[in-house]
Amino acid sequence: MSQSRRLKGRHIAVLATDGFEKVELVVPMRALQLAGAKVDIVSLRKGRIRGVNLHMPATRVGVDKVVTEADPYAYDGLLLPGGFINPDFLRQSAAARDFVRAFDHSGKPIVTLCHGPWVLASAGLLPGRTLTSWPGIRDDVVNAGATWLDREVVRDRNLLTSRGPQDLRAFVPAMLDIFEDPTSQQQTVPDHDGSDPALEKPVGWAMAALRWSPKPSAAALAVVTAAALASPIRSRVSIRKSP
Repeated sequence: MSQSRRLKGRHIAVLATDGFEKVELVVPMRALQLAGAKVDIVSLRKGRIRGVNLHMPATRVGVDKVVTEADPYAYDGLLLPGGFINPDFLRQSAAARDFVRAFDHSGKPIVTLCHGPWVLASAGLLPGRTLTSWPGIRDDVVNAGATWLDREVVRDRNLLTSRGPQDLRAFVPAMLDIFEDPTSQQQTVPDHDGSDPALEKPVGWAMAALRWSPKPSAAALAVVTAAALASPIRSRVSIRKSP
């Protein structure tokens, strides 16, 4: 089989919702499709979900399946893109957590990057695992029981992780490899002794991109404010009575 059709017959789920980092979904999805895989966007709601470029709104993608209706056992692997908004929403969904757990329990490949491991942490899948992620969630990963490494790509059995958009050049080929043959190279974790230390300062290119991004329009701020006022958050205070 040619390299361009190496994933023919594979069915891959992409679990994402509003706030996904556009490049982290679109680039891997396109590579999967070019390799012959069938790709479904699985999300928390129907319709079209909104991507972002860092914090700025980007284009939408259409949803193929709602997570409550999707069968994880119908797929050969899972891609979980990052962004800091998307996985924060996903980790709050019991259905999304169950969906991710099903892939791990069946030993199917789970491929994620950036803030995506937040979902794995909330699903209880990180104890004893070795992975990488966006450096800013290093402590979350470690506190969830994993070993964190500052590497472009880390593979630990069925789990493949990468730090973020800066590593897509290494991430995409590794993703195609694990989806093509999940049993090959079961352990490619580099030699290490515990977790790598936290960075001494934030990632420079990300800070520069935010510094020079345009300010939001007054119309956009008005829409956000109106939405917040229309859906107030109800807080509950529990008072424990003395015996």
